[in-house]
Amino acid sequence: MSEFPGDTPRSTPGQGHGPGPASGHGQPHGLPHDHGPETPEEAAALQDAREEVLEHAGVAAVEDFSEYLLVANEVKAGYVPEVNILNGCTLTLREGEVVGIIGPNGAGKSTLVKTIFGLIPVREGTIVLREESIANRSAHELVSRGVGYVPQTQNVFPSLTVEENLEMGAFLRPKAFQRRFAAVSEVFPLLAERRRQKAGALSGGERQMVAMGRALMMEPSVLLLDEPTAGLSPIFQDEVFQRVKEINATGVSVIMVEQNARRCLQICDRGYVLDQGRNAYTGTGRELLDDPNVIELYLGTLAKAG
Repeated sequence: MSEFPGDTPRSTPGQGHGPGPASGHGQPHGLPHDHGPETPEEAAALQDAREEVLEHAGVAAVEDFSEYLLVANEVKAGYVPEVNILNGCTLTLREGEVVGIIGPNGAGKSTLVKTIFGLIPVREGTIVLREESIANRSAHELVSRGVGYVPQTQNVFPSLTVEENLEMGAFLRPKAFQRRFAAVSEVFPLLAERRRQKAGALSGGERQMVAMGRALMMEPSVLLLDEPTAGLSPIFQDEVFQRVKEINATGVSVIMVEQNARRCLQICDRGYVLDQGRNAYTGTGRELLDDPNVIELYLGTLAKAG
């Protein structure tokens, strides 16, 4: 597997740091499209196997930030006092990469990108963008520094038109709106076609295009996507993955949380498997898709066909 600092060989899964999972998080719910455990006994066996992975894995902390665009280093964070959802996660992103984050429900995937974007406070560890700490910076400050974020839900202003939604994305640089609207519309032609239509009247897939387009209005160098295909039809899921590749081809580095693990890993340069707020495995997308342990513990049997 990958030899990047903070990564682990395929035969050695990534070890988390810090205390165990918060109550109610990190349980072995199956990912979409897998078969998952069918009996309580199978579920318990799967949980035990995942626990053993976390006990024996090892992910080194990143010491040299200079080769990375963004680093989340041994991060601990949570929503309520004294309860961590992230228990020492480490993630790195190089210029031009697409990095995927997968794992069971409650693993801390969305929490990690929300923490990177300043929506959840960092309790321990650090988050660095271009060798400068951005931990606990406000979301609007991160936008001004080139970080875009697309939340999983409630990601458009339904009472505003498509064009007005995009204007909200360019609020820090309103004079650049027309130039950016033209550029973003090249990736999402639908935005120009529906510019006068209320966002609330669009389908779920169309709203996702608006949300992604709005995040691109400030010309981010890093785009954080939180489950961009959740709840979408297969056709719109395909379109989202295609658009992610096109966005990346323009020079935007992408961190993507996805429950559609197999599809995510197919387009990622590298992927991270999180479990109970800790690193379980990491490697290239292809390596994770082919790793029998990752397939058995996290992807499900259908991933073998990927």
